[in-house]
Amino acid sequence: MAAQRTQSAEPTGSGKTWLACALAHQAARGGFSVLYVRAARLFDELQVAHGDGSFARRLAQIAKLDLLVIDDFAISPMGAAERNDLLELLDDRIGAHSTLITSQLPVKDWHTYLSDPTLADAILDRVVHSSNKIELKGTHSMRDDGSADVP
Repeated sequence: MAAQRTQSAEPTGSGKTWLACALAHQAARGGFSVLYVRAARLFDELQVAHGDGSFARRLAQIAKLDLLVIDDFAISPMGAAERNDLLELLDDRIGAHSTLITSQLPVKDWHTYLSDPTLADAILDRVVHSSNKIELKGTHSMRDDGSADVP
């Protein structure tokens, strides 16, 4: 699996998570190591790792994964610690392993969302440049008509 960065920014119910999980499932079936995690849980886990001294070890584990899927990025406010952790995590993966990020917030608004111009520039440099962007178009939620249940 060539190192890729993919991002998807679309409204609720457009199928971002469904597609991300389908891609992750296919990668796993192909023998690649995969981790799917919601952004809030990832940052909570990393905060605990800082507290118990396992942060470097956990970061190294994540860095080795062939595909990391971060779902629901930018759904809640991000503090300084989370921004730093995200930069560390992406820094360890860039050019070596694939990362897929889903978000309801359009990528053009991520710089403002990240609040710290210097860290935002560094994070976006690692995410946006040389990444693939998937835009899902739809007029209604997949949940409204049962489309989300179709494999």
